[in-house]
Amino acid sequence: MKKETIKYTIRQDGTVTEEVQGASGDVCITLTQGIEEKLGDLESRVYNSDYYKNVTLDKDVTLQYNSDQD
Repeated sequence: MKKETIKYTIRQDGTVTEEVQGASGDVCITLTQGIEEKLGDLESRVYNSDYYKNVTLDKDVTLQYNSDQD
């Protein structure tokens, strides 16, 4: 499993900047949602290139098609 890192920078004026590394797709939003809600209003969100990478799921999916018609 890939290592995911969240970096917080708190400026003197109280502004908090959050940076997620090692998370592809919208996983970064899932990782940070709880802390963002506790910090207050979100001013802006900027996505890095990892957000736009394809996410590979480690789940097996079985699709079944029934061709029998009544």
